[in-house]
Amino acid sequence: MYTVVLVEDEKDLCNLIKIYLERENYQVICFDEGSKAIQYIGKKADLWILDIMLKDDVSGYDVIKKIRENDENVPVIFTSARDQELDKILGLELGSDDYLTKPFSTKELILRVNNIIKRVYKKSNIKKIEYEEYLIDLEKRIVTSKKKEIKLTTLEFDLLILFLQNKTKCFTREEILNSVWGSDYFGTDRVVDDAIRRLRKKMPKLNLKAVYGYGYRLS
Repeated sequence: MYTVVLVEDEKDLCNLIKIYLERENYQVICFDEGSKAIQYIGKKADLWILDIMLKDDVSGYDVIKKIRENDENVPVIFTSARDQELDKILGLELGSDDYLTKPFSTKELILRVNNIIKRVYKKSNIKKIEYEEYLIDLEKRIVTSKKKEIKLTTLEFDLLILFLQNKTKCFTREEILNSVWGSDYFGTDRVVDDAIRRLRKKMPKLNLKAVYGYGYRLS
C-alpha cells in the first residue's frame, strides 16, 4: 500500500481528499500545519500533497525544501488558492512534480496522484541507460554526469526516459502529455515546454530539438 502525506489546513477539503484517496487504497497521513509536516519527514511517504499557504508560519515552500534535503526523488504535488504564475514556477523549481490551483475537483487530484504513482514506481527490466556524458539509473531514478548527481524531479525524470527510450521519434505535445502527465491531465500543453526548458537547463548535453509546429524529439 502506498502512503500519501497530505498537508492541507482546510479541514473539510482535507477530509474529502482523504476519503477519496483511501477509496483508491492509499494510506493517508494528514497535517494541517507545516511545522508538523516537517517533523514527519524521514518516515514513510510515497507521495506528498502540499498546500502552499498553511495555518502556521511554515509554508508549503518551506516543507518541500526540507523534503528535498531528505529525499530528492519522492514525488510532490503542490496545491494553492492563488493562481499566480510565479507560484507555479517557484513550486516547480523547488522540485514539485505537479501543481493544482484551487478550487480543483477531487477526481482530478486522484487521477494525477494515480498517474504519478504508476510512473514513479513501475518496474523495468532495463536498469541503466547511457547518453552522452550522462548515466541514468532507472532503478534508483538517479542521473549522474561525471559521477556528479543531477537533481531531477520525478516528472522531469519520466520526461527524460520517454525521449531516451524513443530516440529520434518526434512527439507532439499532446503525445508527451498523455505519456508523462497521463491522458486524464486537465491542464494546457504549456507545461510540456516548461518541463523541457528545465530539463535542458539541467542537462545541457541533452540534444532535445523542437520541431516547429509539431513537438520535440531527441537526436
